[in-house]
This record gives sequence, C-alpha cells and structure tokens, in this order.
Amino acid sequence: MIQENVKRILNELPPDVMLVGAAKTRTPAEVLDAVSAGLAIVGENYVQEAERAREAVGERVKWHLIGHLQSNKAKKAVKLFDMIETLDSLNLAQAVDRAAEKEGKLMPVLIEINSGEEPQKHGVLPGEALELIQGLADFPHIRVMGLMTMGPLLDDPESLRPYFRRTRELFEQIRSLSLPHVEMRYLSMGMSDSYRVAIEEGANLVRIGTALFGERPSCNKP
Repeated sequence: MIQENVKRILNELPPDVMLVGAAKTRTPAEVLDAVSAGLAIVGENYVQEAERAREAVGERVKWHLIGHLQSNKAKKAVKLFDMIETLDSLNLAQAVDRAAEKEGKLMPVLIEINSGEEPQKHGVLPGEALELIQGLADFPHIRVMGLMTMGPLLDDPESLRPYFRRTRELFEQIRSLSLPHVEMRYLSMGMSDSYRVAIEEGANLVRIGTALFGERPSCNKP
C-alpha cells in the first residue's frame, strides 16, 4: 500500500514539485518501503526518530527536519539533516550556525512562517520575517533557501488558500530583494489534505504523510 501511494502521488505531482514524505511516528521499515518506491526526501519531526530511520535507510535520500527544533538539539540536527525547514528565530539560528561551523557544513534552512498568526504555534509572523532573514546575514554557516508554512488547522483545504497565498507573496517579495546569502528557491506548503491547493498557490515542496503511509494508529482510537 505504501509503495502504491508513493508512486501514485509522484506521478500526480507537477515536474517542479518535490515530495517530502512526512514520516512522523512511522517505523524505519515503513520509511524504507516508501524510499524503495521512489521517495527521495524524508521529512522527520524529531531528531530521535530521524536517527533510527537513517540507520535503516542510509544516505540514499535527503533528510529534512519539518518539526520544531529546540536549540539544544541543533548539534544533532545539523549532523542528521540536509535541510532544516523550521528556523524561526535568531536564537535558534545562532545554535544552528555554531553546530554547522563545527561540522564544517553550510546548513540550508527554510524560514517557518506562522501564516495564521496563531499565538500557540511556532514560526515567525509574516510581518517580522524580513527582519529575521536580514539578521541571518550574521551567520555564515546558514543559507536561507526559502519559506515554509503550515497554516491553521481547518477542515476545508480551500480555507487554507489565503494563508498559502500570503506566504507565497512574502516569498516573492523577499526573493525580489536579492539579499546576500538568501536564495529563495523553495516554498514548502501543503500536507495530505491540502497539497493540491498549496501547489496551485505556488508550493514546490509538499509534506505528505497520511496519504503515503496511511492513518497513524493513534488516529484510529476512539
């Protein structure tokens, strides 16, 4: 089932859109199954789960951190991941930059945008994103590659369109400034229920979990 889902979605996506398999709570065997079907980017929410999955899968895929990163986990994250999609503060940037320097690595990051401006969620507010990105010029071992957003938790995927559009407009605004050490290449938006809307609004990275791996066991509990 996993392999069929991966192949179906890969065939459905436009050529310029990349699939990130959101592997939160999935077993290394499930991740390996998806990779064997052609998944090229694995997204993990937690450092510990990524460590276990990498032992099984190895270096044949790219690894993205798509969950919130605590500063005290920056060292492991920089070592494990090819991209951190959830950078949202200068304090976290400082920890990532320090870890990347020790690894001799230039760390690609996306800036997580709290497009719904929800106080309980991580991410920088849209109006503060440019200031944050300009501040990252002080960190030579970080390279900003674009933006990421989740948007609010809404039942109707169409209701997410304004949040995706707002993030894409911010992406285009920042890209037009041609800031140093900022490439603005990737716009990561959309999940299993909303990736089609996100692609229509400009996403070229989509983070899909349930549609690839099926419902998580906990989702089936009453």
